[in-house]
Amino acid sequence: MSKAVEAVSPVAAHQKPVIEKKPMSWSNIALGAAIQTFEVSTLGQPFEVVKTHMAANRADSIATSLKKTYARGGIAGFYQGLIPWAWIEASTKGGVLLFTSSEIDYRARVAGFSSSWSGLFGGVGGGVAQAYTTMGFCTFMKTVEVTRHKSADASVSTWRIAYDVFQREGIRGLNRGVSAVALRQMTNWGSRFGISRVTESVFRGKDTGRKLSNMERLASSAIGGALACWNQPLEVIRVEMQSQTKAADRPKNLNLFSTAGYIYQKSGFMGFYRGVTPRIGLSVYLTVCMVFGGDSVKAYFNNKSQKSAAPANA
Repeated sequence: MSKAVEAVSPVAAHQKPVIEKKPMSWSNIALGAAIQTFEVSTLGQPFEVVKTHMAANRADSIATSLKKTYARGGIAGFYQGLIPWAWIEASTKGGVLLFTSSEIDYRARVAGFSSSWSGLFGGVGGGVAQAYTTMGFCTFMKTVEVTRHKSADASVSTWRIAYDVFQREGIRGLNRGVSAVALRQMTNWGSRFGISRVTESVFRGKDTGRKLSNMERLASSAIGGALACWNQPLEVIRVEMQSQTKAADRPKNLNLFSTAGYIYQKSGFMGFYRGVTPRIGLSVYLTVCMVFGGDSVKAYFNNKSQKSAAPANA
């Protein structure tokens, strides 16, 4: 038997299947950045603003939050923090997540972990990487935009606020609440990837090698995204730590534990879940954009490249 035939022979039953590492595609990273920027520029930022308002003003219902947000600036009020902070975050966090999670996922599978556990580990690592690169600073500035309307510096530009914070506290000040962001992102993406993989396995059933349809992939991602919102307490803590809302009884130097105690004292246990409904809406919308939008755009460019290549091969 020739070496060429041996190379494609079926793997023996006792041998482990070869785990291939997915190649890094810069075009996919650019596509992810473009889709996430589109997502945040349409319905994503309104969901984000309402979610943040409810987490910072825990006595407000969804209806009250919508009315107050509209009163702050009409339709534009729902896009506070979009330019430049949400755009910076959207155009960078996808690439960071893809690169880090793919590498950890591969290493975990090589080490013998299942696809579900590998996805969870990849999501955790990717979420932490997001937080400590761009998201800590961007979420802080977005929260400043949404929560400073009652402050004396409401007329000051956020660029000026960022400069003043940097002058007083350095990089640490601009990343206030980044520990809560890291915990939120690691549990969020760990849960999303892990639950999505489990849901995909349920859809496949006994036929583990079956390729899922677009609807099944969308449903898996949507379920993973929605159920990942169990960590809403971390989001509320993050918003409170970064909030510019002033209160006489609010501790000055907040950390994770003192912030959690303050929220519980003021709003009780349910205060930790304020804003979870718009966050679920945000997660589902992001999934629709990334799964359906991403697949559609990829298919369009693939078909276009195949058509352009056809005459050359004729």
